[in-house]
Amino acid sequence: MREVDLVIAHRLDSGVPLIGQVSRYIIAAGGKRLRPALLLLTSGALGFQGEQRFNLAAVVEFIHTATLLHDDVVDESILRRGNATANETFGNPASVLVGDFLYSRAFQMMVDANNMRIMQVLADATNVIAEGEVLQLMNMHNADLDEAGYLQVIRSKTAKLFEASARVGAILAGSSPEMEEACATYGQALGTAFQVIDDVLDYTGDADVMGKSLGDDLREGKTTLPLIAAMQRGTPEEKDIIKTAIETGGLAMLDQVVSIVRSTGALDIARFAATQEAHRAIEAAKKLPPSPYSTCLIELAAQLLDRQV
Repeated sequence: MREVDLVIAHRLDSGVPLIGQVSRYIIAAGGKRLRPALLLLTSGALGFQGEQRFNLAAVVEFIHTATLLHDDVVDESILRRGNATANETFGNPASVLVGDFLYSRAFQMMVDANNMRIMQVLADATNVIAEGEVLQLMNMHNADLDEAGYLQVIRSKTAKLFEASARVGAILAGSSPEMEEACATYGQALGTAFQVIDDVLDYTGDADVMGKSLGDDLREGKTTLPLIAAMQRGTPEEKDIIKTAIETGGLAMLDQVVSIVRSTGALDIARFAATQEAHRAIEAAKKLPPSPYSTCLIELAAQLLDRQV
């Protein structure tokens, strides 16, 4: 990961000072670096130790960072990882344009791999992520979104880059199609579980620990799994309260919604869904050759269920 950070620092260089300033601001703010870690772990588990793994790990982090810059503008977010968002600090135009720079820099770096299959996987993933963002936008304030629709959004918007990161690690190692699919399945399942837990934390987390405001999803009118489950299990009156809160946005009804989500057992349903995805990831990781890398992949999926940030 230190090598990846060196690549990131080097490739952020630009003749335009504001680009480096905004990029470094959001990247230096922290983050879990899960996507580049997945690429390093899967390539390591399959025996690839070449330098290109550092370059491509930086690529997936650039793609992810670009989505964050754009997301925060769309969502009008003011806090990320405990700090003011880039759009709050530098303004929306700078955030959007620097996000564009990071996308284009990522594609420049992909060419360095000189592997058309890797370019295809990452280009397709970037396109699917953009589709997921638009799909989420279309479903804002849509209280009728069901679990299948919710999963379609998060598997496009969040899980796809996890999946691509793990798949690229397998491609770098020259793995068989079956092993490549096992890695991709691991990434998709892990990414899905990650997002479901993230949506649970929006109603149970500690804002100071998480580094973002509680109730953000509700404020933005996002219909997430805890809300879907609460509407399914609640009384007609409780369902109407949640539906109204989603359709109107804002946080005026947050306390009522949190109370309903907790009392209906909706959080347990969401956690169970995340557990199933984590177990799916673990089963996929067990198909990789035994090594410290594959052990780490299994432990990562198991520990994901206990995350607080």
